[in-house]
Amino acid sequence: MSALSTTGGMTLRGLAISPPLALAPMVGLSHSALRTLVLEEGGTGLLFTEMLAARKLPQESDRTSPYLIRGTEERPLFYQLFLTENEDIAPAVDRLHELEAQGIDLNLGCPAPQLRRHGAGVFLTGDPQRVRILIRTLRAATHLPVSAKIRLGECLDESRLLDFCRMLEGEGVDLLTVHGRLDKEKFCRRPRWDWIGTVKRAVAIPVLANGGIFSVEEARQCLRASGADGLMLGRGAACRPWLFADIAREVYGLPIASSGRTKQEMFDRFAALLEERFPVERRLGRLKQFSHYFARNFQFGHLLATSVQKSETMDEAKRQAEEFFLHSAI
Repeated sequence: MSALSTTGGMTLRGLAISPPLALAPMVGLSHSALRTLVLEEGGTGLLFTEMLAARKLPQESDRTSPYLIRGTEERPLFYQLFLTENEDIAPAVDRLHELEAQGIDLNLGCPAPQLRRHGAGVFLTGDPQRVRILIRTLRAATHLPVSAKIRLGECLDESRLLDFCRMLEGEGVDLLTVHGRLDKEKFCRRPRWDWIGTVKRAVAIPVLANGGIFSVEEARQCLRASGADGLMLGRGAACRPWLFADIAREVYGLPIASSGRTKQEMFDRFAALLEERFPVERRLGRLKQFSHYFARNFQFGHLLATSVQKSETMDEAKRQAEEFFLHSAI
């Protein structure tokens, strides 16, 4: 059945996910404040953490680490790991069980240069046998759903891509997210949603399509082109935290009520969540990063982004934002 004619949803090892709309793991963005904001707006079926270093995870405190701070309402939540060594898996998984994770995601798609040094993220996919061993070890260490996020590869090589995806499925991956760009392609390049469809047709496990979804119409186009079981929203969610609710209503036909918040109220709520949950030194940087994307909703949004970026304290950033909203159409 077409994803456009059903309310969708999926079940992973007994975990129900509905609607099939996920917030992507994004460094500096997919933390407790944004996760809570999109949940409050509605329509989000699955959440992911920022990328976590498996080796450091056992020593991180869930009370002070910005990567592990989590509200009770943030469920289901998959913790994304970047892995390089087999021996790091068991201690990391034990810690995730303690944290009551609903699932574990393996990062095989991040092209960040800092991961190159470790051979992690997308750079790990150059060694499929190593990935096989990591997935096999991870699968044996947990009863939780295991997912993986990938790109399309170094070049458009259908045989190599499908062999890799079938290997992931064969080793026990329960959910696959495919970002529709090549490993080194920038976000300005239009994603190849049709290639996600090639993966979808080759595997039996659910596939989420990721990349270039900033509107309801782009969500429809992506689902038509890919035939994916659902969508993962990244930067589009930071720009428009209400986008999940719009897609859930207009694409999946779910009765999601609008929060009724103005854009200023959403910005203020995000800032309040940062102040409520994060240590003082962890707040301003995250507000600046969010503002960079959220400002795109306004004709002169660069003024909001710039004024927040130049602020030296949270109070100053909030005053600058209030001044911007005072003179902008909400």
